[in-house]
Amino acid sequence: MYLHSSDRDNTTRYPALDQMTDNPFHLWEDHSKDSSMLTSASGILSDEQFDIILPFMIYTSQLINNCAIIANSLIIAVNVKLGFSEPSNISLTALAICDFTLAVLFTWTNLCNWLTYHNVRLPFHGANVSFLTGGAQSAFLSTTIAWITAFVSFERCLCILVPLKVKRLITPRGTFVAILIIVLLTFCPSFSIYMTYKFVWVFNPHLNVTILNTIPLNSKFAKQFDKISIVICGVIQPLLAFSIVLICTVLLVVQLRKISSWRMSVTSAKRQWVQPEENPAASLSAAGARMSQKEERLVRMVVAIATIFIMSYIPICIGLLCGVLIDRFDLYGAYSRIYIVSGYIVSLGQPISGSVNILIYYRMASKFRSVFRRLVRLDRQEQERNELE
Repeated sequence: MYLHSSDRDNTTRYPALDQMTDNPFHLWEDHSKDSSMLTSASGILSDEQFDIILPFMIYTSQLINNCAIIANSLIIAVNVKLGFSEPSNISLTALAICDFTLAVLFTWTNLCNWLTYHNVRLPFHGANVSFLTGGAQSAFLSTTIAWITAFVSFERCLCILVPLKVKRLITPRGTFVAILIIVLLTFCPSFSIYMTYKFVWVFNPHLNVTILNTIPLNSKFAKQFDKISIVICGVIQPLLAFSIVLICTVLLVVQLRKISSWRMSVTSAKRQWVQPEENPAASLSAAGARMSQKEERLVRMVVAIATIFIMSYIPICIGLLCGVLIDRFDLYGAYSRIYIVSGYIVSLGQPISGSVNILIYYRMASKFRSVFRRLVRLDRQEQERNELE
């Protein structure tokens, strides 16, 4: 979930520490200002509905995150054993590392929110600190995942469009450099959040304790920088990557259908097919139209990965547009409860996609399946079972 703070001064009090309320799930609401607006927003989601929905979303999110952590750990382990002589292994490993890191960041955010909801006395403001140490990074990392998926899809398109030149264009070293550039341009800007927000120690007079909190910097440069970074990194980059994935996936699907049609025609005319020596032009045409079974399996796997990514990223794109088009659609705005719940719903797409990828690799990649079975010792278990029988 992508949370962000509102403008507060250094004397902001943390409700979870000020008093043990009967409604611990409302700790984000800022009663120091715009209280009438926040009260009107409660008509969209009542206290009772909010108290039921939000814990359910936290537990559901964490369950999926646990699956993503386990699945991507196995993907990374298998790809390391396979080696990185193939460019596709490098990009898919980078994708798994990003999915794993994203699930860890979500886990940290969920933990802070869960402790906050249960009024656990933390030495820091759970929601605000988790935003600067996990929420902001997860938002940027989602963009990194989108661009790596776009790169994988584009790579497969090149294999189809220029099959004779692709090995010179896409090399292991070139793939590594491309992934590194993507990370630098999409994930590293997440640390720029510390140019617009900072950590502060806030004294709580009710409990006589000092907790770590965050406040936005009120300088004109910080505000302008924040707006520009949100538009570029939070809207333009994700939507552009999503468009590239969508276009490349459509091209790959069209090409796969052409290949299937070509193979059907070859099968139906198999007995009448001329030998290469008799018709070199026909042989050359066939070689250009067909694709090796290995390449075709890889293309189908990339199409499956991209399709799942598109399905999981559509809600994120809708959420990004809502944040830009709807006024006060933020953590402390008039629609704060809807923002929080929808943020959790939207953020489920990425870990789900990261969890499902291992099933795609296992189903469509024979080398991955073989190494995976040896890694988890499934082959040995089947062999022992057969010997007992």
